[in-house]
Amino acid sequence: MTVYTAGDIADMEKRFRANFINSISGFKSANLIGTVNQNGETNLAVFSSVVHIGADPPLIGFIMRPISVERHTYQNIISKGLYTINALPFAMKKDGHKTSAKFHDGASEFDETAFSARMNDFGVPVVAESAVALTCELRSDQLLEVNKTRLIIGEIKEVQLNPTFLQSDGFYDLAKAGVTVISGMDSYHSAEDGIRFSYAKPDQEITTLTE
Repeated sequence: MTVYTAGDIADMEKRFRANFINSISGFKSANLIGTVNQNGETNLAVFSSVVHIGADPPLIGFIMRPISVERHTYQNIISKGLYTINALPFAMKKDGHKTSAKFHDGASEFDETAFSARMNDFGVPVVAESAVALTCELRSDQLLEVNKTRLIIGEIKEVQLNPTFLQSDGFYDLAKAGVTVISGMDSYHSAEDGIRFSYAKPDQEITTLTE
């Protein structure tokens, strides 16, 4: 094993360090965040930082990079207070990656990719091709002083999904739904079929769950 000290990491070239730290932190879900501005223009951007916060109430968070530059997703969320989180289909991974490009204000990534926008009852765009789409209402916008990123937390107000992959106990099988996971900043992967285990208790044997 090679050891990298904090000093070694600090001395890395900027892009190398970004790839290094992003990839060693593991696989992350790939999601497309859909928003709309005050002029009704839609925006779509890929994020790999979406994380479960809690189930009651249902809260989902993600990390927004520093807003020292223009961030259309952030501006739209703050303006409207609503947005969607859509699982990226693996079959459309290239289009998903394209949404990370810095398009000019007013340009819609829906027009620049093969994704189709469907405006829901909340007035925000859902990715029609996604197997699961969450409509979220902004609940918290926290500045993280450690690096000036922001933790955006939303409450799930609506879920749209393909029921084929919903199991009887509430588990949604994202792997079978064909979603994408991300390694690093630009490596896209399909999710393999996994295995589910019973609730772990100290005095009980772990068993395999089947549907």
